[in-house]
Amino acid sequence: MRERLRLAAIVAFIVVAALGARARADDGAAGGDLLPVPVITIYPGDIIGAEMLADQSFPAGTSASSAILAQRQAIVGKIARRTLLPGKPIAANAIAEPDIVRRGTVTRAYLNEGGLSITTLVLPLQSGALGAVIQCRNVDSGRVIMATVQADGSVRIGAAE
Repeated sequence: MRERLRLAAIVAFIVVAALGARARADDGAAGGDLLPVPVITIYPGDIIGAEMLADQSFPAGTSASSAILAQRQAIVGKIARRTLLPGKPIAANAIAEPDIVRRGTVTRAYLNEGGLSITTLVLPLQSGALGAVIQCRNVDSGRVIMATVQADGSVRIGAAE
């Protein structure tokens, strides 16, 4: 299934690249916007890879008149929040940061206050991306606490350092 999806992405990439090249040649000096668009249908929850995108020409001012992403680096590595269709510009609210901490997966929690340092295991009650404040249940005590998601997949309890 994944192999067919990959093959479809490659074929779609070639087709959209050829169409984009033809559109750029037709536009010439027209000064249209060159925006990244999906070459395949990207479903909610899919991580967007560079091979899933191609540049396509749109009328000048398209990205300025609406909240459309014009930079590939703002899209690659993010997850789709809704279905993204081939050849259509990607709205800023259609993508999100991927979750680092997943709901129901035991992770480590750290508390560092002054000279005190405590580490414990918690069960996240919500999924969260980097910097998100989520609810977690302490595995030992059963108490629900608020914690901030860290880059390494752990959560930090307490005030910012």
